Amino acid sequence: MRGARHAKWAAVAAAVALAATACGGGSSGEAGVLSASWGDPQNPLEPANTNEVQGGKVLEMLFRGLKRYNPKTGAAEDMLAEKIDTTDSQNFTVTVKDGWTFSNGEKVTAKSFVDAWNYGAHLKNKQKNAPFFGYIEGYDKVHPEKGEPSAETLSGLKVTGEQTFTVKLTQKFSTWPDTLGYAAFAPLPKVFFDDHDSYLQTPVGNGPYTIKSYDKGSVMSLRKWADYPGTDKAQNEGVDLKVYTDYGTAYTDLTAGNLDLLDDVPAAQLKNVKNDLGGRYLNTPAGIIQTLAFPFYDADWNKPGSEKVRKGLSMAINRAQITDTIFQKTRTPATDWTSPVLGAAGGYKAGLCGASCEYNAAEAKKMVAEGGGIPGGQMSISYNADTGSHKEWVDAVCNSINNALDNNKACVGNPIGTFADFRSQASQQKFTGPFRAGWQMDYPLIQNFLEPLYATGASSNDGQFSSKAFDGLLKAANAETDIAKATTTFQAAEKVLAEQMAAIPLWYQNGSAAYSERTTNVALNPFSIPVYNQMKVN
Repeated sequence: MRGARHAKWAAVAAAVALAATACGGGSSGEAGVLSASWGDPQNPLEPANTNEVQGGKVLEMLFRGLKRYNPKTGAAEDMLAEKIDTTDSQNFTVTVKDGWTFSNGEKVTAKSFVDAWNYGAHLKNKQKNAPFFGYIEGYDKVHPEKGEPSAETLSGLKVTGEQTFTVKLTQKFSTWPDTLGYAAFAPLPKVFFDDHDSYLQTPVGNGPYTIKSYDKGSVMSLRKWADYPGTDKAQNEGVDLKVYTDYGTAYTDLTAGNLDLLDDVPAAQLKNVKNDLGGRYLNTPAGIIQTLAFPFYDADWNKPGSEKVRKGLSMAINRAQITDTIFQKTRTPATDWTSPVLGAAGGYKAGLCGASCEYNAAEAKKMVAEGGGIPGGQMSISYNADTGSHKEWVDAVCNSINNALDNNKACVGNPIGTFADFRSQASQQKFTGPFRAGWQMDYPLIQNFLEPLYATGASSNDGQFSSKAFDGLLKAANAETDIAKATTTFQAAEKVLAEQMAAIPLWYQNGSAAYSERTTNVALNPFSIPVYNQMKVN
């Protein structure tokens, strides 16, 4: 969101703007080309302009940045960065590796990064992930909270040589280099600036694939870039991303041999997938949490005492029963707002939600009543109906709440036809009740699960939660150079979320995928994104 003060980091990936209008199916017919399930994203493929997962799948193939997250461990490793030096955790000198080009032949230089970051940060460009650049000095001038920009570029960015540039942050941030694998920090070619419309029609990147074609609502075809200079070259000839508005249809196509990869097995098929596909099924831990966000912009959900209603609703949800029966143990009941994938070193600490995340029907009914009851007497949970099997779990959550409150009309589901439409309504604050708010980490640090979602004005804070105490703890944690102390401070910020029940943690999510007989070397990274470049198609 524009004008964020403390929200400096945004969510996962960027994409191509369209609304899903059809469902895919069928193979490409090209030898060595992988066909995979997909959903049309919300926004154009500008690396700084979208914070959702479908476009991230494309950017993972299309771009490489200074860092890349290890597809097995999630660790931030140098990619185009030859080195990133600092003596004070506030001033950094970046050296870009020589020998890299974009797929159009243009050399990747320090200017490719600096120009891209300046574009992403500037208010006039209306990039969703602009706050990601908020710790760079001069952000308040190019992206003021009020009024017009007083500068065109970030004063904290300086090109010092063809392959070197410096970065000055507004405060110390010892783990800042680890954030640079996020797509918002990707380099951009000159055509992006010189002929923007042309770029949007055929995006040009520096990753292992290029875009061959895109048919709205049907398929995006990417092909292996033969001259890709990186070590992680594509092991297949290309990827056809097929749009599905119903992942049940995608599952049918997979089992019929008309699809090679389904990266989100529908909940209704989880009990069948092992028998149907044998060993061609993955169920791996991922840095993903599912929550219910609240519309704090609606006064009825944000008045004194309403935190009791939110806590009561959380207590009314039988997480263990839902994860066992619907998700066949591919989810784990959440007890905080992060993910166990982080581990203790990354900031995960079980139980920070306390009793509010434990099922207790009697206490739930009492708390909701003490808080003044559900606004209007009934709430609707909004979700996108096209992917992710959300209907099943939303119905189960509502049934659990209704049973706990002894009111079969207290909670109902509100399906939104497509992911793009759902995200549009969420980002424009159009919901009048709780809504699905899954989060997929950008990098494996506790900060990434907190700041983008709950800091005042953060770009992914769709419910507009705001707490001065929470914001202050985030700022203190980010400034701490001692990682252990920073983690403890971030966990203190989580306790503020628990006090206010800023969102209801539901469950930690595993990544699931199923694949065809002709596909090998299939894997999901810790972000639950398929590692497309390493897959082989016989």
